[in-house]
Amino acid sequence: MNSSTTTNPKGSFIWYELMTSDPDGAARFYGAVVGWTIAAHSDPAASGGVDYRMIVRGDGGHAGGVLALNADMLAGGARPAWMGYLYTPDVDGTIAAIEADGGKLHMPATDLPVGRIAMVTDPQGAPFYIMNPIPPAGKEDMDSDAFSVTEAQHVRWNELSTSDPEAAIAFYRKHFGWGQEGAMDMGAMGQYRFLQVGEVGIGAVMPMMPDMPAPAWTFYIGVDDIDRAKAAIEAEGGTLVNGPMEIPGGEYAMNGIDPQGAAFGLVGPRK
Repeated sequence: MNSSTTTNPKGSFIWYELMTSDPDGAARFYGAVVGWTIAAHSDPAASGGVDYRMIVRGDGGHAGGVLALNADMLAGGARPAWMGYLYTPDVDGTIAAIEADGGKLHMPATDLPVGRIAMVTDPQGAPFYIMNPIPPAGKEDMDSDAFSVTEAQHVRWNELSTSDPEAAIAFYRKHFGWGQEGAMDMGAMGQYRFLQVGEVGIGAVMPMMPDMPAPAWTFYIGVDDIDRAKAAIEAEGGTLVNGPMEIPGGEYAMNGIDPQGAAFGLVGPRK
């Protein structure tokens, strides 16, 4: 997964992170809804004394990580949320370019055993991480599969709601090499514009709805059965925001909020 060996193109989503006030509660919820196993204890590779746990899929791969928000983080304004990591081979150069373009640095570049990371916001204010990962020893040619267009228990779609879709598309195109081809007309809600990394459709950009407090990314996690997942959300103390609604291709998508307050999406078939 490092810059010399990865086949993940620059701008790929290579990791996802749930920031939460209750990792044990999140483990129960996402275990029931998605089928993930979230470790009961912090990963030893996580440095700096933070509680960081791996999210393990049914196939044994990693879907992402869980960061337990401690009292200091909460006092500093951190709240439960899902975050995405974009791959860049040059974290420091990308920070400088983003700041020069009106984005902001929120967590300085930091070296961890798994790579160099930083947290930034785009010029409209949507937060995300950038990362140049270090692959595990003996797996130097390892690529991230946290994102998959088709597979359950992976994030399958990345959706940006923003105050200025045109400017956001130009920003991600310039700094991460994304493409933007195709759109769906949502009537009064505006255009739903599709995003690509290379030939792969990774998600879309849409105008922010009036009830949204700020621009943000929503990540749609693949599930095996949308109705089973909906029932699990309700049974496990989550909140259903909308859906399931049929999407092009015949699958279904829905949005929810987990018991700790992090917003998420789901996508999958109806069985």
